[in-house]
Amino acid sequence: MIAAAAIPRAARTPRVPRPHRDDVLVAAAGAAGGLLLWAFELNSRPLWQTGPRWLVLLPLAAMCLATLSRRFGQPYPLLLGTVAEVADLTVGSLLATMVLFTDVLYAAVLYGSARLSRLVLRTSVVVSVLVSAGLLIVFRDAEMLLVGAACVGILVVPTTSGEMIRNHRDKAAAERLRAEQTALLAELDRKQAVGAERARMARELHDVVANHLSAIAIHSTAALSFPEAGAGGATRDALGVIRENSVQGLAEMRRLIGLLRNADGPEEPTATPSLEGLEALLRRARAMAGDGRTFALADHRPRGERLPAPVELAAYRVVQEAVTNALKHAAPGAVTVALDRDAARPDTLGIRVRSPLGDTPVDDGAPRAPGAGAGLVGMRERVELLAGELTAGPEDGAGGERIWQVHAVLPAPHEAEPATDGSGVDGSGAARRPGKHRTSEKHEQREAERDR
Repeated sequence: MIAAAAIPRAARTPRVPRPHRDDVLVAAAGAAGGLLLWAFELNSRPLWQTGPRWLVLLPLAAMCLATLSRRFGQPYPLLLGTVAEVADLTVGSLLATMVLFTDVLYAAVLYGSARLSRLVLRTSVVVSVLVSAGLLIVFRDAEMLLVGAACVGILVVPTTSGEMIRNHRDKAAAERLRAEQTALLAELDRKQAVGAERARMARELHDVVANHLSAIAIHSTAALSFPEAGAGGATRDALGVIRENSVQGLAEMRRLIGLLRNADGPEEPTATPSLEGLEALLRRARAMAGDGRTFALADHRPRGERLPAPVELAAYRVVQEAVTNALKHAAPGAVTVALDRDAARPDTLGIRVRSPLGDTPVDDGAPRAPGAGAGLVGMRERVELLAGELTAGPEDGAGGERIWQVHAVLPAPHEAEPATDGSGVDGSGAARRPGKHRTSEKHEQREAERDR
C-alpha cells in the first residue's frame, strides 16, 4: 500500500493513445462527406425498406470511430469497421462509409500484426472470389462481373496496397538496422586499431626512451656516490641536475605510457603536473643555465586558488616549453614567468614568459640543445583545445632591449577548495598530500630502477 501510494498517479495510470492528426482529418472529411450525401439523399436503396432515414448515419459514425483508432488497437478497429459496413449495406449504403471502410482495411494490413495482415489479405481475396462466383451462379448475368470488380476494388486493392507498403517499410527498417550494425562493427574495428596502435606506442616508449632515461638516472646516481664527485662543486651540481631531470622525465614517461595503455580509463591515470610544480621547474632551469641567466616566478593569483586540472596541466606545459626555449635560445639576462588574472576577465588565467632576445644568443647561432621544432605548435594546440589564446614573438622591453614574450590566456573558472578538519584530511576522508611532485631521493632511485 505504501509503495503504491508513493508512485505518482501519472505513472500508475496507463497512457491513453491519442488519434493521429491525419486520422482525425480523414475521419472528419468522411463524416462531412457522408452528411452531405445524406442531405442530398445520395445513398443506395436499402435492403431494409422500413425505418427512418437517419439510421444510415449510425454506420457512418461507427466507421469514423474505427478510422480514428486505425493506427492502434488492431484488430478491434477492423472488427468495428466490418460491422459498420455490413450495417451500412443493410440500411442504405453511403459512399463515404464505404470509402472509410477501405481505409480501415488498408490500415489493418499496414499497422496490424504480421499475422493479422496476412489474414486480412487472404480473406479479402477469398471473399471477392466467392462473391463474384456466387453472383454469376445465382443471376447468370455478365453484368455481375461489374459487381465482382467493385468488390475487388473495395477489398483487394486496399489490402494489397497496404501489404506492399508494409513490405517496403520492413525492408527499409532492415536496411537501417544493417547499416547501424555495419557502422557499429566499423567503430569497433577503429577502436581496436587505435588501441593496438596506442599499445605499440606505449611499448616503444617503454622499451626505448624509458630505458635510456633509467640508465641516465642510475649512472648519475652512481657517479654521485663516488668520493671524487664531491671534489668539484660544479661537477656534482651538474650530476644532480642530470639525475633530477632524468627522474622527472621518467615520471612523465610513466604518465604518458599509462595514458596510452589505459585508453578507456580515466583521462589522467596518475598525478599530473600542476602550477604548484613551477618553482621546482624554475629551480632546475637555474641549475641548468649557469651562464648569467636567472629565472624568477611572479604568481599574482590569490593564495590557495585551485584551478581545473586540464587548465593547470596546460598552463604548466606552456611554461615548461617556454622555459625550455629560453634555455636553448635566450641571451644572458632575467627570464620571468608571471601568472595573474585579468581584471577585465576574472575567469581567465594570464601566463607571460619573458626572456632576453640578444642579437646573437649563442656564439655559433645555433640553439644550445637540439629540438624538434614543434614547441610553439604544441603550445598553441594545448591552448586552443581549451578555447584560449596564445601569442609568441619578439617585443621591445622597458629599457629598449629586445625580448621574446610568450603570452597565453586560458579560461580558468575558480574551483572550490575541499573542506578539511585541520588534520590534512578533506571531506572525502582522503589525506591531502602537499608537494606531490616532490619525492625523496631514495624513492626516485627505486622508481628509476623499477622502470629499468
